[in-house]
Amino acid sequence: MNPTTTTPANKASKATQFLADSDAKAFDLEHRRKIRFNIGKYNAAVSTGLGFYHDHELARERASYLKSTVINRLDEYLLEFERNFTARGGKVIWAQNADEALREIGKIMARRHARTVVKAKSMTTEEIHLNHFLEQNGIESVETDLGEFIVQLNGERPYHIVTPAMHLSRLDIARIFEKHLGIEYTDDAQKLVLTARHLLRNKYTTAEVGITGGNFLIADTGAVCVTENEGNARLSATFPRTHIAIVGIEKVIPKLEDLDLFWPLLSTSGTGQQVTVYNTIYTGPRQPLEKDGPDEMIVVLLDNGRTNLLAQPAQREALNCIRCGACLNICPVYKNIGGHTYETTYSGPIGSVISPHLSGMAENKHLSYASSLCGACTSVCPVKIPIHNLLLQNRQQAVREQLTEKDERTAIRLWLLAMKNRRLLDLLPARAKNWVLLRLLSQVGWNKRRDALEVAPQSFRKMWKARSR
Repeated sequence: MNPTTTTPANKASKATQFLADSDAKAFDLEHRRKIRFNIGKYNAAVSTGLGFYHDHELARERASYLKSTVINRLDEYLLEFERNFTARGGKVIWAQNADEALREIGKIMARRHARTVVKAKSMTTEEIHLNHFLEQNGIESVETDLGEFIVQLNGERPYHIVTPAMHLSRLDIARIFEKHLGIEYTDDAQKLVLTARHLLRNKYTTAEVGITGGNFLIADTGAVCVTENEGNARLSATFPRTHIAIVGIEKVIPKLEDLDLFWPLLSTSGTGQQVTVYNTIYTGPRQPLEKDGPDEMIVVLLDNGRTNLLAQPAQREALNCIRCGACLNICPVYKNIGGHTYETTYSGPIGSVISPHLSGMAENKHLSYASSLCGACTSVCPVKIPIHNLLLQNRQQAVREQLTEKDERTAIRLWLLAMKNRRLLDLLPARAKNWVLLRLLSQVGWNKRRDALEVAPQSFRKMWKARSR
């Protein structure tokens, strides 16, 4: 797939908007309070959860090895999955990009005369903007995950890979329910949950189509695995007559037994649980002797730029990601600027790595600079992705492909020329050097909240020369 291209003006405006939004969020004290409180609870739970492992590092090593093995032989494992899944009556659709996926989903909706769709939490559906597509075609799309339901009511995209409404407090959610559902204001969490449950129950039983994502695809079984805490995915996949699972091609693992490793790693790194509450393995539509389940099950295998990343040997390890969200929770940048600032489906450190490959390097290269390179993300990744190193690889690729702005390239050439020629650098007096520094650093916002940099009146070379006389 070829990512969407943009004009230089659009590239510049997206990066500029990112800096402006980051600046606003970083100094929004109420936002920081909510995020630090919510992430703090998750980090405390994860710390406790890791204590249940006898050798967590060994588990990470094994998971990294298995995922890397699969990614390097991805075509073989995907074909094995398709062969085993279709043998039980399932159908597989290969979608090269979002347009192909939406077109095929639209055909299914038309064939089923669908008017209502119930959706479990799925980042791939966010990636292809499925809700917008369905609404344009007169189909009601209802998010059934509580967090997704809340942000859908509020007209927002998910804030976090695992916790879509992490940026909202209980009082915020109460106001959203009061405004959009017309209920009496209450900040009682139990009442709010019961309100959502009551509204969603009827949707499950009347929807023609249910849509889920997939945490893992099992090659040797031909199965889609979904992990959740609320049971909404099970309801979305069981009541409607058609179940569509939209899954990225990188989610495949070799064997059913491998879930023994990956499910606990995913839940512990994401929420601190030993294992999530509901873990379901779907092997196709309802079989002749089975009492429940859909009449048909369709898996949409989504590329949408993943093969662009696969073609980069130095960066393809990012496809090992199991979407636990641990790198977001530990990242000092994410905790200050928040998830919406990235303006991408996948935010935080791993989003900054993969988004330029999924959506276009030219348009999203600035995300790879949204990092302190402290390495905290790498240290918590359950499949040992060297995220901070991959961010550097992205930066190198952007320079290699000449995607940097002309002013930046000119500045680097002048700096390189000066650094290689000390006599040339000494030609400029300190006053001129300070003027250049002021101009350059002002353009990148350095001086907005910092004192201006000033060079010494005399260079070290000149002082050494004077001392040697």
